[in-house]
Amino acid sequence: MAELIIIIGLIALGYLAGTMAETRHYRSIIERERRFLNLPVVTGENFLDEKAEVEKAQLVSGSAVISLDYFKRILAELRNLFGGEVSAYETLIDRARREAILRMKETAQEADIILNLRIETSRIGQSANRRRGLGSVEAIAYGTAVTLKKK
Repeated sequence: MAELIIIIGLIALGYLAGTMAETRHYRSIIERERRFLNLPVVTGENFLDEKAEVEKAQLVSGSAVISLDYFKRILAELRNLFGGEVSAYETLIDRARREAILRMKETAQEADIILNLRIETSRIGQSANRRRGLGSVEAIAYGTAVTLKKK
């Protein structure tokens, strides 16, 4: 009986720690998104005024690797058995993409706009002997930071 209580306690502790870490990360993302709200990022190439003179254009990138906590991994494995939407993976990918975009913006703070945004994701950290499941996800965001000449 004591072993069962210990296992349940550890699962509850893992759930609380994972939830707190995810909540803290989302708060950080939201605060930094507000800070960089004035630096637009677009997926197209031709968003500049034809009369604008470009002072500087450079490739900028940001990447993030986010891991799934053990409790959510267990829930995701159960969801894989029975089918349905795996929301644990959705929040994992959302956090990784948003974090990568923010890190890209941090490298281009002096730019007026970031053009041609591209985001790529991949799974990493999965052991070779496991076929299913997800260890971590990496997201990389990149684009062209453009600084315009001031008139």
